[in-house]
Amino acid sequence: MGVTGPPGPVMDRDEVDRALARLGAEHKAVEDSLLALQDHAGRRLLEGAELTGTTRDRWAAAERTITLLWTCFDVYTGALREARELRARRRWPGREELVELTDRLRGDTVLVPGGAAEGALLTERFSLEGLVRRMNELYASSLDLVVTADAVWSALPARIDLLAAELGRTRSLAHSVGVRPGEHPAGDDLEAITAELTALRSQVVTDPLAFWRPAAGSSAPGGGRPDTERYDRAALALEDVRREIEAVLAVRQDSEDRLLRLRDVLSRADRTLAEARSARGEVLAKIAASEVPAVSGPPIVLQERLAAAAEYRRRAQWHRLSPLLESLEREAEDELLRARESLTAVTAPLAVRAELRGRLDAYKAKVARLGAAEDPLLVERYDAARRMLWSAPCDLRVAEQAVLRYQQAVADVLSGPRDTRDAGDAGGRQW
Repeated sequence: MGVTGPPGPVMDRDEVDRALARLGAEHKAVEDSLLALQDHAGRRLLEGAELTGTTRDRWAAAERTITLLWTCFDVYTGALREARELRARRRWPGREELVELTDRLRGDTVLVPGGAAEGALLTERFSLEGLVRRMNELYASSLDLVVTADAVWSALPARIDLLAAELGRTRSLAHSVGVRPGEHPAGDDLEAITAELTALRSQVVTDPLAFWRPAAGSSAPGGGRPDTERYDRAALALEDVRREIEAVLAVRQDSEDRLLRLRDVLSRADRTLAEARSARGEVLAKIAASEVPAVSGPPIVLQERLAAAAEYRRRAQWHRLSPLLESLEREAEDELLRARESLTAVTAPLAVRAELRGRLDAYKAKVARLGAAEDPLLVERYDAARRMLWSAPCDLRVAEQAVLRYQQAVADVLSGPRDTRDAGDAGGRQW
């Protein structure tokens, strides 16, 4: 819809003809717009829908606006027809006729019932150009509502229906793995999402304008976008549930292998603890004056929970099995690590004794290569250290001192006077 030029003084014939042509073009544009509005899918939906809330109130006002718009158009059509008839009386209109045409075309001679305010009873006076501006305003406000409602209806219900179909598939999958409301949080979430989608679709259908975000600073009809915040939240929630159910489904598919691995890990932990208990007895018998940590018993609680997991699998209670397997796998690995640490702590004194024995024999071999194996002091200190290390119980602190004394004696003997051959031999082999 356009707006004609500004009014002016008394018009000549050419100006009258040009004005009538412009107003005729305006009439055609207004008529086309009104017919398009009449046939708009959004308008037909609004007329046939059971509306609520904001949309109901605004559509009631829009219907009055559209009625007024048609009234304005009818008045405009009549005034333009009369002006054309006046102009058609004479090819060369006289002064009086030009004054009258100027008044009809530029003056406030058009009376519209209802006035500028929608629902008013007073009659308002317009010029033809002013009436075009008024129709433009009425048309823009009506079109904005129709386009907005149609945009929401075109965008959201279809998306909600697609999400509802995905929800149905997810519910079926959840039921197959035992995820049900009241028994699993994901089942409760599915119920909540179902209720939200049902309510959302009903509200979108009956009150579409409540789901519209106007574009800031936009005056164009339908400027903005549908508000999808609630839909997006429901979609994200459904995606979270779907991933959780897929995890439960994966448990169903690989639960047997995971249970076998769990049994193996717990069996290794049990064997390691048994080895640690046996080693502790050996340490207490063979090592004196040593703090040996106690060894805990087998992981009975974990074995009981493993039996419960096997029972869940037998009963196809996958939603219960899934979290139990995850916690059992972590705790079983922790138990195996603890058993290994316990074995290491218990056998530490034996490792120390083995290290001292190895050090003593290494020094003896070195002394033999250097030709000092018969040295009385070395023989004496070696025998003393060996008796301590190969006797039971062995006092590690005393044995370590004996080994250190033997090392010192070796260092003293090898640093003393040697014959030429021994010196050369010793010089070629540094400890």
